[in-house]
Amino acid sequence: MNRQHIALIPAAGVGTRFGAGKPKQYIRIHGKTVLEHTVAIFTQHPFIDLVAIIVSPDDPFINHLQTTSDKTVVFNVGGNTRAETVRNGVQTLMKKRLADNHDNILVHDAARCCLPQDALSRLIQAAGTKAEGGILAIPAADTIKRSDTDGQILETVPRKDLWQAQTPQLFQAGLLNRALSASDLNGITDEASAVEQLGIRPLLVQGDIRNLKLTLPQDEFIIRLLLNT
Repeated sequence: MNRQHIALIPAAGVGTRFGAGKPKQYIRIHGKTVLEHTVAIFTQHPFIDLVAIIVSPDDPFINHLQTTSDKTVVFNVGGNTRAETVRNGVQTLMKKRLADNHDNILVHDAARCCLPQDALSRLIQAAGTKAEGGILAIPAADTIKRSDTDGQILETVPRKDLWQAQTPQLFQAGLLNRALSASDLNGITDEASAVEQLGIRPLLVQGDIRNLKLTLPQDEFIIRLLLNT
């Protein structure tokens, strides 16, 4: 079956933890915004047919997006949460007949601008034909502690079989739409968790430690180095 691979980038967040006075996806690094670096990862990949950027209805920055690719579309249908933004984006793609039920949607954080091309290829090759979809993730490398409400250690959690989820997260459009429409979106922090609520077990695909998410100000230093290599 021929199916498209569509990157969906939710970019409606305000990045309050980063504290830059503007959404972190619009911070400039090496002459480009973080979002522009992220979009380029997908527009330059041969397996990606379309890149859909989902922003809030009143986003004042997106009109300045610099891209030379005709693969890119922007929809101002972002919601109050990531899950709502992704759901609205998928539904818009389907309503506009840019995607059908069997096309693969790769949801990727706007602030993960250092995703290596080989990691993206690995996800598509491993999960692109799987009905259950799959996500990039890395095995937990550090000792994991569970705390109480006072910040004291309750227990050490065995890290065997624990993974740290990354993006992209790849699912067929029909499945992703069903998962995000059926779920109580409270507590849904990634697409896989919504799919899991349907009783489906997505595939874990080896990610990459360079696929760092810009979350806190100190992350910018590392990302600057990674983008300069």
